[in-house]
Amino acid sequence: MPFTDRYGLALSTASERAAALYARGLDHALAAEAEAEACFRAAREEDPGFALAHIAEARLLQFRGRFAEAREAAERAQLAAPGASRRERQHVACIATAVAGDPQGALARVREHLAEFPRDAFVLSQATGVYGLIGFSGRLERNEEQLALLEPLAPAYGDDWWFLSQLAFAYNELFRHEEAQAAVERSLAGNPRNGHAAHTVAHIAYETGDAAGGGAFLRSWLADYQPAHQLYVHNHWHLALFELAEGKVEAVLERYERVIRPGQATSPALGTLADAASLLWRLTLTERPASELPWEEVAEFAAAAFPRPGTTWADAHCMAAWCAVADERRLIALIGGLRDRAAGGKGYAGPVLVTLAEGFLAYAHGEWDLAANLFAMAMPEVVRLGGSHAQRELFEDTLIASCARAGRLEQARRLLEERLERRPNGRDMRWAARLAEQVAAQGAAGRV
Repeated sequence: MPFTDRYGLALSTASERAAALYARGLDHALAAEAEAEACFRAAREEDPGFALAHIAEARLLQFRGRFAEAREAAERAQLAAPGASRRERQHVACIATAVAGDPQGALARVREHLAEFPRDAFVLSQATGVYGLIGFSGRLERNEEQLALLEPLAPAYGDDWWFLSQLAFAYNELFRHEEAQAAVERSLAGNPRNGHAAHTVAHIAYETGDAAGGGAFLRSWLADYQPAHQLYVHNHWHLALFELAEGKVEAVLERYERVIRPGQATSPALGTLADAASLLWRLTLTERPASELPWEEVAEFAAAAFPRPGTTWADAHCMAAWCAVADERRLIALIGGLRDRAAGGKGYAGPVLVTLAEGFLAYAHGEWDLAANLFAMAMPEVVRLGGSHAQRELFEDTLIASCARAGRLEQARRLLEERLERRPNGRDMRWAARLAEQVAAQGAAGRV
Protein backbone atom coordinates (compact mmCIF):
# COMPACT_ATOMS: atom_id res chain seq x y z
CA MET A 1 0.00 0.00 0.00
CA PRO A 2 1.32 3.49 -0.80
CA PHE A 3 1.94 6.01 1.93
CA THR A 4 -0.78 8.65 2.30
CA ASP A 5 -1.33 11.98 4.01
CA ARG A 6 -4.18 12.67 6.46
CA TYR A 7 -6.54 13.27 3.55
CA GLY A 8 -5.95 9.82 2.10
CA LEU A 9 -3.89 11.10 -0.84
CA ALA A 10 -1.05 8.89 -2.02
CA LEU A 11 2.55 10.10 -1.56
CA SER A 12 5.20 9.11 -4.11
CA THR A 13 8.09 8.22 -1.87
CA ALA A 14 9.64 4.89 -0.98
CA SER A 15 10.68 6.21 2.42
CA GLU A 16 8.29 5.64 5.31
CA ARG A 17 10.12 8.29 7.32
CA ALA A 18 9.88 10.87 4.52
CA ALA A 19 6.15 10.20 4.19
CA ALA A 20 5.61 10.55 7.93
CA LEU A 21 7.61 13.78 8.07
CA TYR A 22 5.65 15.23 5.17
CA ALA A 23 2.29 14.28 6.67
CA ARG A 24 3.32 15.81 10.00
CA GLY A 25 4.55 18.94 8.23
CA LEU A 26 1.26 19.27 6.35
CA ASP A 27 -0.70 19.27 9.60
CA HIS A 28 1.69 21.81 11.15
CA ALA A 29 1.39 24.03 8.07
CA LEU A 30 -2.41 23.92 8.10
CA ALA A 31 -2.40 24.78 11.81
CA ALA A 32 -0.04 27.76 11.20
CA GLU A 33 2.75 26.15 13.25
CA ALA A 34 6.44 26.76 12.69
CA GLU A 35 7.45 23.09 12.87
CA ALA A 36 6.18 22.65 9.31
CA GLU A 37 9.35 24.07 7.81
CA ALA A 38 11.66 21.62 9.57
CA CYS A 39 9.38 18.69 8.73
CA PHE A 40 9.29 19.46 5.01
CA ARG A 41 13.04 20.08 4.90
CA ALA A 42 13.75 16.79 6.69
CA ALA A 43 11.36 14.94 4.35
CA ARG A 44 13.13 16.11 1.20
CA GLU A 45 16.54 15.39 2.79
CA GLU A 46 15.34 11.86 3.58
CA ASP A 47 14.12 11.42 -0.01
CA PRO A 48 15.58 13.99 -2.46
CA GLY A 49 13.20 12.72 -5.13
CA PHE A 50 10.07 13.48 -3.08
CA ALA A 51 8.52 16.29 -5.14
CA LEU A 52 5.79 17.26 -2.66
CA ALA A 53 8.30 17.88 0.12
CA HIS A 54 10.25 20.27 -2.12
CA ILE A 55 7.19 22.21 -3.24
CA ALA A 56 5.82 22.46 0.31
CA GLU A 57 9.13 23.91 1.42
CA ALA A 58 8.96 26.34 -1.52
CA ARG A 59 5.54 27.57 -0.43
CA LEU A 60 6.67 28.21 3.14
CA LEU A 61 9.78 30.02 1.94
CA GLN A 62 7.59 32.19 -0.27
CA PHE A 63 5.37 33.01 2.70
CA ARG A 64 8.42 34.02 4.72
CA GLY A 65 9.46 36.41 1.95
CA ARG A 66 12.53 34.35 0.99
CA PHE A 67 11.67 34.44 -2.69
CA ALA A 68 14.97 33.34 -4.27
CA GLU A 69 15.10 30.27 -2.03
CA ALA A 70 11.45 29.56 -2.76
CA ARG A 71 12.11 29.57 -6.51
CA GLU A 72 15.06 27.21 -6.04
CA ALA A 73 12.91 24.80 -4.02
CA ALA A 74 10.15 24.98 -6.64
CA GLU A 75 12.68 24.15 -9.36
CA ARG A 76 13.81 21.09 -7.37
CA ALA A 77 10.18 20.02 -7.07
CA GLN A 78 9.63 20.38 -10.81
CA LEU A 79 12.72 18.30 -11.54
CA ALA A 80 11.43 15.55 -9.24
CA ALA A 81 7.81 15.75 -10.41
CA PRO A 82 8.04 13.45 -13.48
CA GLY A 83 8.49 10.51 -11.13
CA ALA A 84 5.35 11.36 -9.15
CA SER A 85 1.67 10.66 -9.72
CA ARG A 86 -0.49 12.88 -11.89
CA ARG A 87 -2.15 14.34 -8.80
CA GLU A 88 1.25 15.25 -7.37
CA ARG A 89 2.49 16.68 -10.67
CA GLN A 90 -0.53 18.96 -10.80
CA HIS A 91 -0.05 19.84 -7.12
CA VAL A 92 3.53 20.90 -7.85
CA ALA A 93 2.44 22.91 -10.90
CA CYS A 94 -0.20 24.83 -8.93
CA ILE A 95 2.23 26.01 -6.28
CA ALA A 96 5.23 26.46 -8.60
CA THR A 97 3.14 28.78 -10.78
CA ALA A 98 2.39 30.97 -7.75
CA VAL A 99 6.02 30.95 -6.60
CA ALA A 100 7.06 32.02 -10.11
CA GLY A 101 4.93 35.15 -9.75
CA ASP A 102 1.84 34.28 -11.78
CA PRO A 103 -1.04 34.40 -9.27
CA GLN A 104 -3.78 34.43 -11.89
CA GLY A 105 -2.32 31.41 -13.64
CA ALA A 106 -1.87 29.68 -10.29
CA LEU A 107 -5.49 30.28 -9.30
CA ALA A 108 -6.71 28.87 -12.61
CA ARG A 109 -4.59 25.75 -12.02
CA VAL A 110 -5.89 25.47 -8.44
CA ARG A 111 -9.50 25.54 -9.58
CA GLU A 112 -8.90 22.91 -12.25
CA HIS A 113 -6.99 20.69 -9.83
CA LEU A 114 -9.60 20.88 -7.08
CA ALA A 115 -12.34 19.86 -9.48
CA GLU A 116 -10.58 16.49 -9.68
CA PHE A 117 -8.86 16.34 -6.28
CA PRO A 118 -11.03 18.35 -3.87
CA ARG A 119 -9.25 16.99 -0.77
CA ASP A 120 -5.82 18.28 -1.80
CA ALA A 121 -5.85 20.67 1.14
CA PHE A 122 -2.41 22.18 0.69
CA VAL A 123 -3.29 23.24 -2.85
CA LEU A 124 -6.61 24.65 -1.64
CA SER A 125 -4.82 26.56 1.12
CA GLN A 126 -3.05 28.66 -1.53
CA ALA A 127 -6.41 30.21 -2.41
CA THR A 128 -7.80 30.77 1.10
CA GLY A 129 -7.47 33.61 3.59
CA VAL A 130 -6.94 37.31 2.96
CA TYR A 131 -3.33 36.78 1.82
CA GLY A 132 -4.19 33.97 -0.61
CA LEU A 133 -4.60 33.89 -4.37
CA ILE A 134 -8.18 35.16 -4.11
CA GLY A 135 -7.51 37.54 -1.22
CA PHE A 136 -4.79 39.28 -3.21
CA SER A 137 -6.59 39.04 -6.56
CA GLY A 138 -7.65 42.70 -6.59
CA ARG A 139 -11.27 41.84 -7.37
CA LEU A 140 -14.14 43.69 -5.73
CA GLU A 141 -16.13 40.49 -5.27
CA ARG A 142 -13.25 38.51 -3.80
CA ASN A 143 -15.06 37.74 -0.52
CA GLU A 144 -17.99 36.23 -2.40
CA GLU A 145 -15.55 34.38 -4.64
CA GLN A 146 -13.77 32.93 -1.62
CA LEU A 147 -16.95 31.43 -0.22
CA ALA A 148 -18.03 30.23 -3.66
CA LEU A 149 -14.79 28.23 -3.87
CA LEU A 150 -15.13 26.70 -0.41
CA GLU A 151 -18.82 25.87 0.06
CA PRO A 152 -19.06 23.26 -2.72
CA LEU A 153 -16.04 21.47 -1.21
CA ALA A 154 -17.59 21.13 2.25
CA PRO A 155 -18.95 17.59 1.69
CA ALA A 156 -15.47 16.39 0.71
CA TYR A 157 -13.99 17.65 3.98
CA GLY A 158 -16.72 16.89 6.52
CA ASP A 159 -15.45 17.76 10.01
CA ASP A 160 -11.88 18.52 8.94
CA TRP A 161 -10.63 21.14 11.40
CA TRP A 162 -8.51 23.07 8.89
CA PHE A 163 -11.21 23.34 6.23
CA LEU A 164 -13.79 24.47 8.80
CA SER A 165 -11.49 27.26 9.98
CA GLN A 166 -11.26 28.58 6.42
CA LEU A 167 -14.98 28.22 5.78
CA ALA A 168 -15.72 30.07 9.02
CA PHE A 169 -13.44 32.95 8.04
CA ALA A 170 -15.10 33.22 4.63
CA TYR A 171 -18.56 33.34 6.22
CA ASN A 172 -17.44 36.03 8.64
CA GLU A 173 -16.06 38.34 5.95
CA LEU A 174 -19.55 38.29 4.42
CA PHE A 175 -21.10 39.12 7.83
CA ARG A 176 -22.66 35.67 8.14
CA HIS A 177 -21.55 35.51 11.74
CA GLU A 178 -23.78 32.70 13.03
CA GLU A 179 -22.60 30.33 10.33
CA ALA A 180 -19.03 31.42 10.98
CA GLN A 181 -19.39 30.74 14.70
CA ALA A 182 -20.85 27.28 14.13
CA ALA A 183 -18.05 26.34 11.73
CA VAL A 184 -15.23 27.65 13.93
CA GLU A 185 -16.55 25.81 16.97
CA ARG A 186 -16.42 22.57 14.97
CA SER A 187 -12.88 23.46 13.87
CA LEU A 188 -11.70 24.02 17.44
CA ALA A 189 -13.34 20.78 18.52
CA GLY A 190 -11.21 18.98 15.93
CA ASN A 191 -7.98 20.79 16.83
CA PRO A 192 -8.12 23.29 19.73
CA ARG A 193 -4.59 24.51 18.90
CA ASN A 194 -5.40 25.41 15.29
CA GLY A 195 -4.04 28.93 14.81
CA HIS A 196 -6.37 29.69 11.93
CA ALA A 197 -9.42 28.85 14.04
CA ALA A 198 -8.22 31.10 16.87
CA HIS A 199 -7.70 33.87 14.33
CA THR A 200 -11.23 33.40 13.03
CA VAL A 201 -12.65 33.53 16.56
CA ALA A 202 -10.95 36.91 16.92
CA HIS A 203 -12.50 38.18 13.70
CA ILE A 204 -15.98 37.02 14.68
CA ALA A 205 -15.67 38.71 18.07
CA TYR A 206 -14.45 41.93 16.46
CA GLU A 207 -17.20 42.06 13.86
CA THR A 208 -19.90 41.32 16.45
CA GLY A 209 -18.59 43.84 18.97
CA ASP A 210 -17.55 41.35 21.65
CA ALA A 211 -14.25 42.88 22.77
CA ALA A 212 -14.49 41.35 26.25
CA GLY A 213 -15.17 37.84 24.94
CA GLY A 214 -12.62 38.06 22.14
CA GLY A 215 -9.97 39.40 24.48
CA ALA A 216 -10.60 36.72 27.10
CA PHE A 217 -10.39 33.98 24.47
CA LEU A 218 -7.11 35.23 23.00
CA ARG A 219 -5.43 35.84 26.35
CA SER A 220 -6.07 32.24 27.28
CA TRP A 221 -5.35 30.76 23.85
CA LEU A 222 -2.11 32.68 23.31
CA ALA A 223 -0.65 31.72 26.69
CA ASP A 224 1.25 28.73 25.26
CA TYR A 225 1.33 29.69 21.57
CA GLN A 226 4.94 29.94 20.46
CA PRO A 227 6.43 33.19 19.04
CA ALA A 228 7.76 31.33 16.00
CA HIS A 229 4.27 30.28 14.89
CA GLN A 230 2.77 32.00 11.87
CA LEU A 231 -0.09 33.82 13.62
CA TYR A 232 1.60 34.66 16.92
CA VAL A 233 2.08 38.37 16.26
CA HIS A 234 -1.10 38.85 14.27
CA ASN A 235 -3.28 37.26 16.94
CA HIS A 236 -1.61 39.58 19.47
CA TRP A 237 -2.56 42.43 17.12
CA HIS A 238 -6.17 41.29 17.40
CA LEU A 239 -5.86 41.20 21.18
CA ALA A 240 -4.51 44.76 21.08
CA LEU A 241 -7.60 45.83 19.10
CA PHE A 242 -9.82 44.36 21.81
CA GLU A 243 -7.82 46.21 24.46
CA LEU A 244 -8.14 49.43 22.46
CA ALA A 245 -11.91 48.95 22.22
CA GLU A 246 -12.00 48.64 26.01
CA GLY A 247 -9.96 51.83 26.45
CA LYS A 248 -6.85 50.04 27.75
CA VAL A 249 -4.37 52.19 25.85
CA GLU A 250 -1.41 51.47 28.12
CA ALA A 251 -1.98 47.73 27.67
CA VAL A 252 -2.02 48.22 23.90
CA LEU A 253 1.27 50.11 24.02
CA GLU A 254 2.86 47.44 26.23
CA ARG A 255 1.75 44.69 23.86
CA TYR A 256 3.02 46.67 20.89
CA GLU A 257 6.44 47.08 22.49
CA ARG A 258 6.68 43.46 23.64
CA VAL A 259 5.32 41.63 20.58
CA ILE A 260 4.30 43.75 17.58
CA ARG A 261 6.96 46.40 16.90
CA PRO A 262 9.37 45.65 14.02
CA GLY A 263 12.36 45.07 16.29
CA GLN A 264 10.47 42.42 18.23
CA ALA A 265 8.00 40.84 15.79
CA THR A 266 8.58 37.31 14.51
CA SER A 267 6.35 37.66 11.43
CA PRO A 268 7.58 38.07 7.85
CA ALA A 269 8.15 41.68 6.81
CA LEU A 270 4.72 42.11 5.20
CA GLY A 271 2.82 41.08 8.32
CA THR A 272 5.18 42.98 10.60
CA LEU A 273 4.64 46.24 8.72
CA ALA A 274 0.87 45.81 8.42
CA ASP A 275 0.35 44.99 12.10
CA ALA A 276 2.69 47.67 13.46
CA ALA A 277 1.63 50.52 11.16
CA SER A 278 -2.10 49.89 11.38
CA LEU A 279 -2.09 49.64 15.19
CA LEU A 280 -0.02 52.80 15.67
CA TRP A 281 -2.17 54.66 13.13
CA ARG A 282 -5.33 53.79 15.06
CA LEU A 283 -3.66 55.13 18.20
CA THR A 284 -2.53 58.25 16.36
CA LEU A 285 -6.02 59.07 15.12
CA THR A 286 -7.83 58.75 18.45
CA GLU A 287 -5.48 58.30 21.41
CA ARG A 288 -2.01 59.87 21.12
CA PRO A 289 -0.30 62.35 18.79
CA ALA A 290 2.16 60.74 16.38
CA SER A 291 5.06 62.50 18.13
CA GLU A 292 4.34 60.46 21.28
CA LEU A 293 4.34 57.09 19.50
CA PRO A 294 7.30 55.01 18.23
CA TRP A 295 6.75 55.79 14.56
CA GLU A 296 10.36 56.31 13.47
CA GLU A 297 11.19 52.61 13.79
CA VAL A 298 8.17 51.65 11.68
CA ALA A 299 8.88 54.27 9.02
CA GLU A 300 12.50 53.14 8.65
CA PHE A 301 11.51 49.47 8.66
CA ALA A 302 9.02 50.17 5.87
CA ALA A 303 11.69 51.88 3.78
CA ALA A 304 14.23 49.12 4.32
CA ALA A 305 11.87 46.17 3.80
CA PHE A 306 9.97 47.67 0.85
CA PRO A 307 12.34 50.13 -0.85
CA ARG A 308 10.28 50.34 -4.03
CA PRO A 309 6.55 50.00 -4.75
CA GLY A 310 5.16 46.72 -5.98
CA THR A 311 3.87 44.85 -2.94
CA THR A 312 0.38 46.31 -2.75
CA TRP A 313 -0.51 45.49 0.86
CA ALA A 314 2.90 46.76 1.99
CA ASP A 315 2.59 49.94 -0.08
CA ALA A 316 -0.74 50.69 1.61
CA HIS A 317 0.94 50.57 5.02
CA CYS A 318 4.17 52.30 4.02
CA MET A 319 2.11 55.38 3.19
CA ALA A 320 0.54 55.45 6.66
CA ALA A 321 3.96 55.16 8.33
CA TRP A 322 5.49 57.92 6.20
CA CYS A 323 2.46 60.14 6.74
CA ALA A 324 2.85 59.72 10.52
CA VAL A 325 6.44 61.02 10.41
CA ALA A 326 5.63 63.62 7.72
CA ASP A 327 8.14 62.05 5.31
CA GLU A 328 7.04 63.98 2.25
CA ARG A 329 9.98 62.82 0.16
CA ARG A 330 9.13 59.14 0.51
CA LEU A 331 5.41 59.74 0.02
CA ILE A 332 6.01 61.67 -3.20
CA ALA A 333 8.40 58.99 -4.46
CA LEU A 334 5.83 56.31 -3.62
CA ILE A 335 3.10 58.17 -5.49
CA GLY A 336 5.34 58.51 -8.54
CA GLY A 337 6.22 54.83 -8.50
CA LEU A 338 2.60 53.79 -8.05
CA ARG A 339 1.49 56.01 -10.93
CA ASP A 340 4.12 54.45 -13.17
CA ARG A 341 2.99 50.96 -12.21
CA ALA A 342 -0.67 51.80 -12.75
CA ALA A 343 0.11 53.31 -16.17
CA GLY A 344 1.95 50.13 -17.08
CA GLY A 345 -0.92 47.91 -15.95
CA LYS A 346 1.14 46.48 -13.09
CA GLY A 347 -0.24 45.54 -9.71
CA TYR A 348 -3.57 43.99 -8.87
CA ALA A 349 -5.33 46.86 -7.05
CA GLY A 350 -5.59 49.41 -9.85
CA PRO A 351 -5.65 53.20 -9.32
CA VAL A 352 -7.09 53.05 -5.77
CA LEU A 353 -3.57 52.71 -4.37
CA VAL A 354 -2.51 55.99 -5.98
CA THR A 355 -5.60 57.72 -4.61
CA LEU A 356 -4.86 56.49 -1.09
CA ALA A 357 -1.23 57.60 -1.30
CA GLU A 358 -2.35 61.06 -2.46
CA GLY A 359 -4.78 61.11 0.46
CA PHE A 360 -2.04 60.34 2.97
CA LEU A 361 0.17 63.04 1.44
CA ALA A 362 -2.66 65.56 1.76
CA TYR A 363 -3.19 64.44 5.36
CA ALA A 364 0.52 64.93 6.11
CA HIS A 365 0.27 68.45 4.64
CA GLY A 366 -2.80 69.29 6.74
CA GLU A 367 -4.96 69.64 3.62
CA TRP A 368 -7.93 68.08 5.38
CA ASP A 369 -10.64 68.73 2.78
CA LEU A 370 -8.49 67.28 0.02
CA ALA A 371 -7.57 64.29 2.17
CA ALA A 372 -11.23 63.64 3.01
CA ASN A 373 -12.24 63.84 -0.64
CA LEU A 374 -9.48 61.46 -1.72
CA PHE A 375 -10.23 58.89 0.97
CA ALA A 376 -13.95 59.10 0.19
CA MET A 377 -13.14 58.47 -3.47
CA ALA A 378 -11.02 55.44 -2.56
CA MET A 379 -13.35 53.75 -0.07
CA PRO A 380 -15.54 51.83 -2.59
CA GLU A 381 -12.37 50.27 -4.01
CA VAL A 382 -10.22 49.51 -0.94
CA VAL A 383 -11.37 45.88 -0.86
CA ARG A 384 -9.09 45.41 -3.87
CA LEU A 385 -6.03 45.85 -1.66
CA GLY A 386 -6.54 42.62 0.25
CA GLY A 387 -6.80 42.19 3.99
CA SER A 388 -9.89 41.77 6.14
CA HIS A 389 -12.64 44.19 7.08
CA ALA A 390 -10.87 44.77 10.39
CA GLN A 391 -7.58 45.55 8.68
CA ARG A 392 -9.08 47.86 6.07
CA GLU A 393 -10.73 50.01 8.75
CA LEU A 394 -7.38 51.81 8.74
CA PHE A 395 -8.51 53.69 5.63
CA GLU A 396 -12.05 54.37 6.80
CA ASP A 397 -10.63 55.70 10.07
CA THR A 398 -8.45 58.11 8.11
CA LEU A 399 -11.47 59.30 6.11
CA ILE A 400 -13.35 59.97 9.36
CA ALA A 401 -10.39 61.80 10.91
CA SER A 402 -9.90 63.87 7.74
CA CYS A 403 -13.55 64.90 7.72
CA ALA A 404 -13.39 65.87 11.38
CA ARG A 405 -10.25 67.94 10.92
CA ALA A 406 -11.79 69.62 7.87
CA GLY A 407 -14.72 70.73 10.00
CA ARG A 408 -17.05 68.28 8.29
CA LEU A 409 -18.04 67.01 11.71
CA GLU A 410 -21.50 65.80 10.83
CA GLN A 411 -20.12 63.70 7.97
CA ALA A 412 -17.48 62.21 10.27
CA ARG A 413 -20.06 61.46 12.96
CA ARG A 414 -22.42 59.88 10.44
CA LEU A 415 -19.69 57.59 9.09
CA LEU A 416 -18.90 56.39 12.60
CA GLU A 417 -22.56 55.90 13.49
CA GLU A 418 -23.07 53.79 10.35
CA ARG A 419 -20.19 51.56 11.38
CA LEU A 420 -21.48 51.30 14.93
CA GLU A 421 -24.86 50.18 13.61
CA ARG A 422 -23.08 47.22 12.03
CA ARG A 423 -21.04 46.35 15.10
CA PRO A 424 -20.48 47.93 18.53
CA ASN A 425 -16.95 49.04 19.44
CA GLY A 426 -15.87 50.96 22.52
CA ARG A 427 -13.23 53.03 20.75
CA ASP A 428 -15.67 54.04 18.04
CA MET A 429 -18.32 54.88 20.61
CA ARG A 430 -15.94 57.20 22.47
CA TRP A 431 -14.86 58.76 19.19
CA ALA A 432 -18.48 59.26 18.11
CA ALA A 433 -19.31 60.88 21.45
CA ARG A 434 -16.46 63.37 21.02
CA LEU A 435 -17.63 64.15 17.50
CA ALA A 436 -21.21 64.66 18.72
CA GLU A 437 -19.94 67.17 21.28
CA GLN A 438 -18.00 68.98 18.55
CA VAL A 439 -21.07 69.00 16.28
CA ALA A 440 -23.12 70.53 19.10
CA ALA A 441 -20.44 73.13 19.80
CA GLN A 442 -20.17 73.93 16.11
CA GLY A 443 -23.92 74.43 15.95
CA ALA A 444 -23.92 76.62 19.03
CA ALA A 445 -21.13 78.77 17.61
CA GLY A 446 -23.10 79.19 14.41
CA ARG A 447 -26.08 80.51 16.35
CA VAL A 448 -24.06 83.16 18.18
